[in-house]
This record gives sequence, structure tokens and C-alpha cells, in this order.
Amino acid sequence: MEPESCGDIHSAGAVPLLVESLTACQDSQCLQSVVRALRNLADSPQHRLALAQQGAVRPLAELLAAAPDPALTLALVRALLELSRGCSRACAEQLSLGGGLGPLVSLASHPKRAVREATILILANLCAQGLVRPALGNAGGVEVLLGELRRRRGSTGASPASQQPLVRAVCLLCREAINRARLRDAGGLELLMGLLRDPRASAWHPRVVAALVGFLYDTGALGRLQALGLVPLLAGQLCGEAGDEEEEGREAASWDFPEERTPERAEAGSFRSLRSWLISEGYAAGPGDISPDWSPERCPQPPPPPEAAEPASPAPGPTLLRTPRTLRTPGRSPAAAEEPWGREGPALLLLSRFSQAPDPSGALVTGPALCGLLAYVTGAPGPPSPRALRILARLTCNPACLEAFVRSYGAALLRAWLVLGVAPDDWPELGTRPDRSSQHRELGEMLLQNLTVQAESPFGVGALTHLLLSGSPEDRVACALTLPFICRKPSLWRRLLLDQGGLRLLLSALTRPAPHPLFLFFAADSLSCLQGLVSPTVSPALPPAVPLDLGPPSPCLYEPLLGPAPIPAPDLHFLLDSGLQLPAQRAASATASPFFRALLAGSFAEAQMDLVPLRGLSPSAAWPILHHLHGCRGCGAALGPIPPPGQPLLGSGAEEALEAAGRFLLPGLEEELEEAVGRIHLGPQGGPESVGEVFRLGRPRLAAHCARWTLGPGQCPRKRALALVGLVEAAGEEAGPLTEALLAVVMGVELGAKVPP
Repeated sequence: MEPESCGDIHSAGAVPLLVESLTACQDSQCLQSVVRALRNLADSPQHRLALAQQGAVRPLAELLAAAPDPALTLALVRALLELSRGCSRACAEQLSLGGGLGPLVSLASHPKRAVREATILILANLCAQGLVRPALGNAGGVEVLLGELRRRRGSTGASPASQQPLVRAVCLLCREAINRARLRDAGGLELLMGLLRDPRASAWHPRVVAALVGFLYDTGALGRLQALGLVPLLAGQLCGEAGDEEEEGREAASWDFPEERTPERAEAGSFRSLRSWLISEGYAAGPGDISPDWSPERCPQPPPPPEAAEPASPAPGPTLLRTPRTLRTPGRSPAAAEEPWGREGPALLLLSRFSQAPDPSGALVTGPALCGLLAYVTGAPGPPSPRALRILARLTCNPACLEAFVRSYGAALLRAWLVLGVAPDDWPELGTRPDRSSQHRELGEMLLQNLTVQAESPFGVGALTHLLLSGSPEDRVACALTLPFICRKPSLWRRLLLDQGGLRLLLSALTRPAPHPLFLFFAADSLSCLQGLVSPTVSPALPPAVPLDLGPPSPCLYEPLLGPAPIPAPDLHFLLDSGLQLPAQRAASATASPFFRALLAGSFAEAQMDLVPLRGLSPSAAWPILHHLHGCRGCGAALGPIPPPGQPLLGSGAEEALEAAGRFLLPGLEEELEEAVGRIHLGPQGGPESVGEVFRLGRPRLAAHCARWTLGPGQCPRKRALALVGLVEAAGEEAGPLTEALLAVVMGVELGAKVPP
């Protein structure tokens, strides 16, 4: 039991004598002592391998198969448990040849807990050797291991560490077709899916996904996995963290393709499979053209078969569990092409298989699946796997997926994420991503072009028309929003969006609960694209970019009345609530508007007064009114009551001046004040947050300014979307003014003009 003594006993050559005594001795007590000695001698990987190579395992298995007494049975399973740790090929072969698999499976239901648990761990250890797994499955080991893993996962007291060897064993059993069938029939797919859904099992997720690759061409199993929700879980695995699983050795490879040996050496991989492929591809005329000494390790390999010709039962080897890196096929020169296969490889392979279905829309063209693929394509530390790009291209080229892309806002997501560079996590806060925007933009434009080809085909026209006219309210809105992205034929988008009301349907949905986190971003981009389709050469006029006070002001006609010697002398003063008296000319004021004409030159008492009160007017709001009454146009007085960008307009002097201009029937002043508000708050100094503030003033012309600023050509997509968010918040439940303003801008007509119904 001491490590030094153990090494000395091995060096002295005692193991063969102990093995011999196992067959020579008949006394149970003596046998227990020998078995216990062998167990103690298996104290290190080197000693365990030495014991197996000297034939210590087979006699133990034969004794176990002879149904010994309970004490000896316990000693045997304890010894076999030690010998099977890091199970070597010699250990697995001897245990199988000694007939120990059947008894071990039977002992898995032993009433004594120590025997039962040791036996189950032995079976789990044996799964590390591919050569013994088919026989283990035939003996019933698949059902035993699945049942025990299911029991431990359902037990509240079972720790993750106790489940780890069973998870590893079940995943390894998926490498042979016969065991996959047993596992599928025993409910193993549901168990593996439960592991994938469990965040506490995240360290095992790469191993589980690699195991599921074994079902790649099992149509029934794939259908079951899809129904259990595998696709979104796979998409989430693409950008997840790598697990801490250890790598498997060559002995763990699938035994569906056992190693073949020549008299001189063992060949790498399956030479028979390679030879068949060489003949089928025309590289060789027959078996006689290929030397048995030819192997992938001695000369360059031919190009691998295309993805569609992948093996019917792939054997996920150690590469499936490694962290992302580029793997070189053995025997290829460093200059040869290398295939990237990181930890995301198994998930991409399964997703690729799902995308090859006649109608993969229900599983892959969904928000979670598309987000996972796009997050991997745009967020991978290096160039993404070409398989991910092929998946996206295959989906966008499949007519059966067109409606799903429309319903799930998939086309809008492709444009936002790839072309515009805005992902859901980047909205509304800007995120940091690798700088490959040009590559992503080209990919996004290519995918959208694929969808355009589908949308403008006879099938696509019928599908889109059906969605817009007969779909659910949510589908109709999604269709109206998506059409500007995937339709370029004027006859099609005009008929659906303008003639059949798709545009109004989209605008009316802006103030409803958003059906997608990026709905308002999508809507702003869609309206901007549609505006470009309606008026490809005529850009709507934006508010002038230069503030009024930077241009040459017009002469002021009111200032001469304010000096110490006014010319001409004022014959009237207006009295404000604050007590301030402002000089004025009666004749000029009376001709400015019908209100002041009736007030100052009519039959009211004010016509005979030299001090006329103006109620509800602050000095800042009265200033532009007095200037306007005396003929000032563009002298800069309209800028006085307007607060700078970033300060609220509601309750400010600007709102008060606008209200007073309307009350005093001064439409020219209203227009001048609105233009000044637009120049200051929607000019170079203003931002998206100012758009909602301006809209809250409730002025139709300002609403048009806000819509033009939001949908203006060349506007930053993020600012456009933020501005639309502000407009929707400012509009509240009164969506009519916002709808009319956006509709007029999109159609390229002045607000108030007749817009097509």
C-alpha cells in the first residue's frame, strides 16, 4: 500500500506470480487477498498499464463471470475499478475476452450500493475504448448507463462531479451506430437535450454537441432533436465558452471504422474507406492501382469530398472538443490548404445538416437561430468557418424559407447586423465588434440579393401578397416592413405598399407594442429605403444647416423705437404682465394682423388707450412679436425665446411665442419661429433626442421637419432609429400627426397635400 513498496514489487516481477495464483487458488479468502494486492498495485497509470499487459485483468473477469461469493465479488469489482481507470486497450480487451461485460451489467443492479456504484463506474471507464463499446451495448450497458445518469440528474443530492464520468460515457457511446440506436430507443436523446439546456452542465456542452454529430444522418433522430429544440441551442453554442473537457485518445474513436493493419504497421484511419473513395472519385481505376503501403501519413491526401458526401456515420474524434484553432490534416504539407475546425465545428455541422432539409424554415429561420449564426459570423476572433456562410446562403436561396424570413424579421436583421453593423446587443448602446465591416457588408448584400431573387419570382410574389392581404396582423406588419429590403421591382412594391395599404399599415404599427426588440430600428431603416425607392433622384429638403444668427441678418425696423431719441416717436406702449412697457407704432401694429387691427383701430376700448395690456406674455415671448408687428423679417429676433439644443421646448419661451403668434393671428411669425426652432434643434448642433422635443410642440410644419430629419438621405442609421423612437414616444397614443408627417416625407409631398389613400 506504500508507493515505494508498490514500485519495488512491480520491479521484482511479482505480478505474473499473482496472476498465476488467481487461476491456481480455490480458497475465497486467499483469492480476496490476491485480488486486493492487484488492486493496490494499480496505483498509477504506468502500473495499471503494466498489470493489463501482464494479463492481470482477464483472470479477474473470469472469476467475476463464475458468480463468486459476495465478499469476493466486492473485491473483484473494486480491483477492476482501479485497473479500468484511464482504461487502456489491453484492459478492455482482456475484460471483454474474459466474459466480464455481461456480469458487470448484471451487477449494476446489485442490492449492495458499493458493488453497484463500482460496477457502473467500470462500465463508464470501458467506454473510453471504442473496440469494446459495441459489445458493451449488446450486453445492455447503454440502458444501464443512461438509467444511472438519469437517476443522478433527478437526485437533488447528486453533485455534477458524480455525473461527469457518466456524461462522458454516454457521449462516447454515440460513436457507434448500434449504440446510437439503443440510446435513441432508451430516451437518450431527451437526456442529452436536457444536458444542453442545463446551464450547470455548460462544461459538458461541447462534448454533448460532438456526440449528437453521430446522429447526423439518422433522419428519425434528427427530427426528434429538432422537435426538442436543438437548433437554437446549437446556435447559442457557436459563440459560447469552451468547456474544460479532456481530449480523447485514438482508442476512443468510433469502432464503426476499426483500424486496419498491414504486416509492417498499423495504418492511420480507415484505408478501406479511403480506397473506396479514391476509386469512386476517379483517382484510381481499381484496388490494384493503390499500394497497401500508401497511406495519408506517407503522401499528400487528395481533396476531401464535398460537404454533401460526408461519411454517413461520422466519428467525432478528439478534435471536436478542442478550443478553436486550425487543424492540419496528417500528412499535408504546411503550404497545403487548411480547414478551420474549432469548438464550433460540431454545432455548425449539425446546423448545416438541418439547413439541407427541404423546408428548414421552422427550425433555422427563427430569431434565436439567426442571431446565433450572425453573432458567430461577426464576432468570431478570426475568419468564420465557411460552413456558417454556406448555411446562411442556403437558407436565403430556399424559396420555402422566404415567408419565415419575412415573419421573423430575418431580412431586416440581416441588413441591420451585416450591412449597417447594428446587432441587437448594440441597440441602443453601441457595442464593440471586430473591424471587418466591409466583409460583413458584402455578405449581407449578397444574402439580401438572394432573398430578392426569391421575392420577385412568381412564387415569392404570391407568398408576399398572401402575407400582406390575408396574414395575421403581425405577419402583415412584418411583410410591409420587409418589402423595401427585398423588392426592387416598382410594380411589386408600389402595388403592395402604396396601392394595397402596406405603408399605412406599417406606420400605424409604430405606436403599438413592438413585436421585435429592434422593430423601431427596422422600421426607420425600412421607411428610409422606401423613400429612396419612391424618389431615387429627388432628395427631400432638410432644414438649412446654417443657424440664422450665422447668416447676414435683415435690417431691424423695431430697434429705432428703443433708443433715447426714437424716430419716429412711439404713440403706443404695450404693457406686459411683468410690468414691462414696450414702445410701438399704432399704425404699423394695426396693419400686421386682423387681431391687432380690431384691437387698436376698431371699436374696442384699447383703440383709445396709449397703454395697451398684452396678457399672458413674457418679455422673451413678446420680443419677436413686437419686431414682427413693425415689419421685421429675419432680423434674428425669432431666435431670442428658443432654448439651445438639449433643453426642453415644452414650457419654454419658444412654445409661448408660438402660442401667442397663433393667438394674435400672425402666421408669418409662426412660420419664422418654426423655421428657427428647426434650424437650431434639427441643425448641426441638434441630435436625435431633439427630434422628439420638437415634435412635442404639436406644430404640423415642425412635424414635417422632424420627419425629414429622421428619414433624410445620408442620415446615420442609429441616429435615424433613435429619432424615430423619440417621435413615437412624443406622439403617444395620438399617432395621426406622426403617421401623416412620415407618410408625406416618404411619398415626397408637402405636408397637407393630397396623399394617396
